[in-house]
Amino acid sequence: MAEQRRETTELAADLRAAVRGEVSFDAAARALMTMDASNYRRVPLGVVAPRDTDDIAAALAVCRAHGVPVVPRGGGTSIAGQATGTGVVLDTTRHLRAIADLDPAARTAVVGPGTVLDDLRAAAAPYGLTFGPDPSTHSRCTLGGMIGNNSCGAHSVAWGTTADQVRELDVLTYGGERLRLSRGGRDTVPEPLRKGLHTLLTNNLALLRTGFPELPRRISGYALDALLPENGVDLARAFCGSEGTLGVVTEAVVALVEAPRARALAVLGYPDESAAAEAAPGILPYGPLTVEGMAADLVPERERALLPRGAAWLFVETGGGSEAQARARAEEIVRGAQALEGDVVADAAGQRALWRIREDASGTATRMPDGSEAWPGWEDCAVPPARLGAYLRDFRALMRDHGFRGTPYGHFGDGCIHVRIDFDLLRSEGVARFRRFSEELADLVVAHGGSLSGEHGDGQARAELLPRMYGSELVGLFHEFKDIWDPAGGMNPGVLARPARLDENLRFAVLPAEPVRDVAFAYPHDGGDFSAAVRRCVGVAKCRTSAAPDGGTDVMCPSFRATGDEQHSTRGRARLLHEMLAGEVVEDGWRSTEVKDALDLCLSCKGCRSDCPVGVDMATYKAEFLHHHYAGRLRPASHYALGRLPEWLRLASPMAPLVNAASALTPLASLAKRAAGITPERPIPRLAPRTFRHWARGRAATPAPPSSPLVTLWPDTFTNHLSPSVGIAAVRVLEAAGLRVRLPRAGLCCGLTYVSTGQLDRARKVMRRTLAAVPTDTPLVVLEPSCAAALRSDLPELLADDPRAPQLASRIRTFAQTLEEYAPDWTPPRLNRQVTGQTHCHQHAVLGDEAERRLRAKAGLTGSLAGGCCGLAGNFGFEAGHYEVSKACAEEQLLPGLRSLAAGGEVLADGYSCRTQVEHLGEGARARHLAEVLAEGLGD
Repeated sequence: MAEQRRETTELAADLRAAVRGEVSFDAAARALMTMDASNYRRVPLGVVAPRDTDDIAAALAVCRAHGVPVVPRGGGTSIAGQATGTGVVLDTTRHLRAIADLDPAARTAVVGPGTVLDDLRAAAAPYGLTFGPDPSTHSRCTLGGMIGNNSCGAHSVAWGTTADQVRELDVLTYGGERLRLSRGGRDTVPEPLRKGLHTLLTNNLALLRTGFPELPRRISGYALDALLPENGVDLARAFCGSEGTLGVVTEAVVALVEAPRARALAVLGYPDESAAAEAAPGILPYGPLTVEGMAADLVPERERALLPRGAAWLFVETGGGSEAQARARAEEIVRGAQALEGDVVADAAGQRALWRIREDASGTATRMPDGSEAWPGWEDCAVPPARLGAYLRDFRALMRDHGFRGTPYGHFGDGCIHVRIDFDLLRSEGVARFRRFSEELADLVVAHGGSLSGEHGDGQARAELLPRMYGSELVGLFHEFKDIWDPAGGMNPGVLARPARLDENLRFAVLPAEPVRDVAFAYPHDGGDFSAAVRRCVGVAKCRTSAAPDGGTDVMCPSFRATGDEQHSTRGRARLLHEMLAGEVVEDGWRSTEVKDALDLCLSCKGCRSDCPVGVDMATYKAEFLHHHYAGRLRPASHYALGRLPEWLRLASPMAPLVNAASALTPLASLAKRAAGITPERPIPRLAPRTFRHWARGRAATPAPPSSPLVTLWPDTFTNHLSPSVGIAAVRVLEAAGLRVRLPRAGLCCGLTYVSTGQLDRARKVMRRTLAAVPTDTPLVVLEPSCAAALRSDLPELLADDPRAPQLASRIRTFAQTLEEYAPDWTPPRLNRQVTGQTHCHQHAVLGDEAERRLRAKAGLTGSLAGGCCGLAGNFGFEAGHYEVSKACAEEQLLPGLRSLAAGGEVLADGYSCRTQVEHLGEGARARHLAEVLAEGLGD
């Protein structure tokens, strides 16, 4: 062990001396790279983020000298385990993202291996071009990873695979050779490689001509048939799909295709997925761009209203020079298809909403309808499209024979099926069943003339089974091919050639054998098991996007967008929690500094709760971790100051003028902020001279008939002590709408600030006091979205043993929801103003903002509010060390929206934090709660 540590230390030192990019051998960096989006886990020695090709060459030279393998890695979204490894991981995403050239005339682009697909598509879009292959991970997968896996995506029926679009590749081998690979370019590579390839080809022409099945999605194994003379001796194509086992791509010349000016989507309903699959080949003659299929099991109930009648659907995209042309082609498909029902969606927003359902399936499929877990492993096998319906019936029968469940979906037009299956990979007997099923399924795929992989590669999941598809002789040529390129075996060993067994290196094997139930939250969707909650993250990495997709509505993950650092993504934090539970790389359990540091920049925005396809709830995990991490220990000063804010505000309220005067004195304010752990860039918020409760006690309520609906207005800490104008305005509007308003007794709290700082014992105490005192006979109107979210979600999950908790949670209403539900006939004042502002991230994640949107429309408030997160996020933006990240989050959507607002426009933000961020960073802008704007419209 000591000798291994010494060798690793020397390796790290040599890499730091040779490489200009970052070299990280610490526990956190290694933990972040143990897994991709597969079932597999391998622990690397360290991580290198090369800055350029010379850095890659230097890293390879050092690793070669130390006899250490190398694993190239892009976005880490591989589903077969090929982006994991035991040596040195080359992280290409940090620096090698440049688009070196884009030639619209030649329709080509020169890209680095870390270039994100959506970035390339955005650069090509002004020229009417795009890159054809588009996996569902397009917002975070990289071109290098796509080349390594020969990725395809939804549009492969029109534009093929990545290999079809690669023109030239610059490659570095483990031995140090710099190669330029192209079609017909065998003479440009070094003599040993050229000679080895020539010998392999000439000695095996017959086998290479007959051993590969003809189907559009054959991704399994090495593409040796690309070397045949009739195929142009295409070295670049043969390299595609090699999964990092032959060399490192340092640059690629890729082809671009003309993007249709307009698109339409025909959505066709069928009784089941086999019927949809049998219909798919009949649609191909219409020349669609996509033919995608999925069944009802993968569609959330709330979104099924968007789809036509049926239990399975085909999504068929058409293109055209105009919207009318694209729509006409879609309507022709609807008329010609023998579907139960069909719709055509031509507007961009409607198409985005539908495509989001399909793209999120890779995550939503990891949970069965009853909440049990399902896993990849047989994620993307492919058969000839004409055989797909029959294959699916046989596949379903095989799952039934083994007692498994899963819902197929995928690229029906290409015969490629994705599916997550409820394998039991936590116990040895379950792993044995997984193996037996995998062997039988491989035989079934081959019997239907298919490929074990139709998109994501073989990796560790299927490479062991390649002899069942190709036979031992052709698989022997795969090993020979690998050895020609990589005689030292240093490139990603254990993958494709001489692979690890499919039941080795499973990521679940290192987790605790028993559920982790000694936790504060109930984790109702995970059986009360914190380990199961952490396992939700399967690595699809929707959190690793640099900008909000879907028209800017997503919140997740603001800290990653601000930093670009994996450890500050939802996936990165989940990986660290996984390794904390494993105890191998992250060794200190709940006391781990690695996990604490990663969670430090989590804004607890709850965006992942709604935007993550598998519902990872990192805000809850963070609160849980902090609860354990600081148990019996001194906490940071901000936890005492900001985490217990309701207590301090109640104490300070009687002395509000004095406190405000003191906080206006710079020396005193600076001293107070330093002592409280508050960032010096933020002013201390001013206390209201008169609280909202004080106002309410002294007013004469507007008379209303006793039959009028009675609502209880929650006087949250922020409204009561810092923004009483919001409460006053809300009372005015609610009463104008014909509602009777009352307040609960004083001293109650939702517990939000305690939860966000992990003071969960104290949170439960104040929540129990609230349960005992809040009236049970009326809806509870909560003006502050973060408090509403705490009462709706955190309270019942922390007080799962109290039957009153879910009852209270069910009565929580936002201001707009209350008006819509209890005063549906009330007409708000017509204000006719343009608006911008911020939808509170907790509202987006827990409560939804549909009622607010409808209320704004009724009031003539046009425009849209920013998605994402304002960046202040309760205590986060006030804490020392967070200011720059907080500001960067605001710059993503909120501040640009303020700058573009026309004169006379209105800035709306229902959250106190969001309004404060506007006040601090908005260059004179002032944000108001929707209640304040409507109350102003009521007049006197």
